[in-house]
Amino acid sequence: MKRIVAVLLLACCAVSAKTQAIAAGTPIAPADAFNTPLNAAETQVMLLVKAMPADKYGFAPSAAIFAPGRETDFVGVRTFGALVIHVAQANYGMAAKLGGIKPDIDPASLRGLTDKDQIVAALSASFAFVHKAFGTITTENVFLSLGGPTTRATLAAGNLAHTFDEYGQMVEYARMTNVKPPPSGPPAPPKAN
Repeated sequence: MKRIVAVLLLACCAVSAKTQAIAAGTPIAPADAFNTPLNAAETQVMLLVKAMPADKYGFAPSAAIFAPGRETDFVGVRTFGALVIHVAQANYGMAAKLGGIKPDIDPASLRGLTDKDQIVAALSASFAFVHKAFGTITTENVFLSLGGPTTRATLAAGNLAHTFDEYGQMVEYARMTNVKPPPSGPPAPPKAN
């Protein structure tokens, strides 16, 4: 739970300029409140998966990339492409439960994808589905139980936490393959007046 709260706080700091213009104390629709950090997560992840070369989608860490004598265990570790597919599948699974809506595709069908363009398109479609599901969150239903202590708010927070968690792993894979993650680049120069 601490991780979810930390991720939400971090994500809330990444709000757009439009959102920052809203006066403190102004009520925000729950759907908008959750879609704002989702936009930030989606932007970071999509930039990274597009920057990763197609020939690196099969990369997974192995003992061979570490210094001799280091004890490592990478049996069954996902490839970069499999991580991306995993995020897409999780997006569909959590969003379907949260929104009470059925995805247009069977998330299990994504497992066989190996082509970068298809994987990137599947991930993008999964984010669109999450936005659609987040759009179903209202003031009236945000904290209603979906079974046990699970609510739309906890599923939305869980989805955001999971996305940022997997993004962190993808960043490490990129760095291990000498790919600089786009959001880690130098700051943009100031715009001229």
